[in-house]
Amino acid sequence: MIKSMTGFGRCEIEEDNRKITVEIKSVNHRYLDVNVKLPKKLSFFESAVRNLIKEYIQRGKVDIFITCEDFNEANFSLKYNEELAGEYLKYLQQMAEHFQLENDIRVSTLSRYPDVFIMEEQDNDEEELWALLEKTLRNACEVFVETREKEGENLKTDLNKLDEMIGYVDFIEERSPIVMKEYRERLETKVKEILEDKQMDDARIATEVTIFADKICVDEETVRLKSHIEAMKAALTGGGTVGRKLDFIAQEMNREANTILSKASDLAISDTGINLKTDIEKVREQIQNIE
Repeated sequence: MIKSMTGFGRCEIEEDNRKITVEIKSVNHRYLDVNVKLPKKLSFFESAVRNLIKEYIQRGKVDIFITCEDFNEANFSLKYNEELAGEYLKYLQQMAEHFQLENDIRVSTLSRYPDVFIMEEQDNDEEELWALLEKTLRNACEVFVETREKEGENLKTDLNKLDEMIGYVDFIEERSPIVMKEYRERLETKVKEILEDKQMDDARIATEVTIFADKICVDEETVRLKSHIEAMKAALTGGGTVGRKLDFIAQEMNREANTILSKASDLAISDTGINLKTDIEKVREQIQNIE
């Protein structure tokens, strides 16, 4: 099954008075580019998160947003900074003496000075926290992969132009011998008009037709083009991470189509070659979305 590089996944799990939410979204990118946004309390898990993501994603620009809420009241403790309070009090007393002011400092006043009282978060159990984060992250990844696979199947349906391309190639193969036959007939008619009643040199005409045939012959190109189309079909059927392979095949198909157009001396073949090249470009655009 092929996957699109565009996808979205979300999961939210609440356990043991903690709630972790994970959102994943991605767009096209030549390689795997992962951007992780974690709260400070989970920042030491960033490397583990990146490694886990690689199990599910091979290509794309991926943004991961993780939030964590802790509802456990016992997870915080109030700390009194006695040394800092003493410093504040010492300087307040010095100010009172220096400016001859009444020292009216009270405990309630002193307690409101910065960092005299601080709220500290207790250390979390890393194993317990990672277990919850990993479960949430994997669930989000599974949803994310499902959306990519669904979009990938839609892209696969849009790539039904491959059968149409085979039809174009078949037409070019069938038309090419007719073009050579028509060229020989035109050449014979022209020579007869020039020579009138004189005898026509069949060997010279055969030589001219052979030279013309060499110039317009696209047998090798059509054979390779059919092979590339079949290879693309096989890759799409096989599934997996085939985006780069498909892009390479499309480039080769485009090269063969360009050669056919450069050799074309017949309007019908030129028109068909243009249609073929147009469809190849459309397929290449769609392939850019495949992982």
